[in-house]
Amino acid sequence: MIYRFRVILDNDTEDDIFRDLEIRETDTLEDLHNIITQSFGFDGLEMASFYLSNDAWEQGEEISMFDVSEGNNSVRLMNETSINSVVHEAQTKLIYVYDFLNMWTFLVELAEIVEETSSTDYPNLMFVNGQVPTEAPEKSFEAEDPLGSYNEFDDELDIDDYDNLDFDENWN
Repeated sequence: MIYRFRVILDNDTEDDIFRDLEIRETDTLEDLHNIITQSFGFDGLEMASFYLSNDAWEQGEEISMFDVSEGNNSVRLMNETSINSVVHEAQTKLIYVYDFLNMWTFLVELAEIVEETSSTDYPNLMFVNGQVPTEAPEKSFEAEDPLGSYNEFDDELDIDDYDNLDFDENWN
C-alpha cells in the first residue's frame, strides 16, 4: 500500500507551505525524512527527529535519526522504524523537526492510503505549494503565564520602613 502524506511547514504566516508526498507503507521513517528534506530543498545533513502526535498536535515519543541516548534509555531510530508501524488509520499524525539549531518544524499527516501504481516510482513528490523561506520561522516555546502579570515585588511595601513592617525586630 501507498501512504499519501501532506507535510506542512509549521509557520505563523498566512502563506501555506506544504508538500504532498507518496511513499510505501513498508519504507522507513528515514526514507520519509529523505523525501521531506529533498522536497523542501534541504541537504538532509542536519539532525532530525519524528515525534508521534495526537489530534491536537501534541508532541509524543521521539524517533531519532541517531541514537544519542545515554545508558539504558534507548530511543527508536528512523532507519529501523517502518512507516506503517507508527502511522495508520488510528494514528495519522507526526511532527518532524529538522536542524535542531534552526528548528524547522513540520506537521506530517496521513491523508490517504491507496494501491501502488506500477507506473510510479516511490517515494513520489505529488504536489508543491509555497516557497520555503530562507530562515526557519520563529517559534515561541513560552508557556502561558498561569499567574498573569503577577509581580511578587509589587506589594506596595517599603522594605526600608521598619516601623510599619509586621514583625518583631527583637525576636531572638
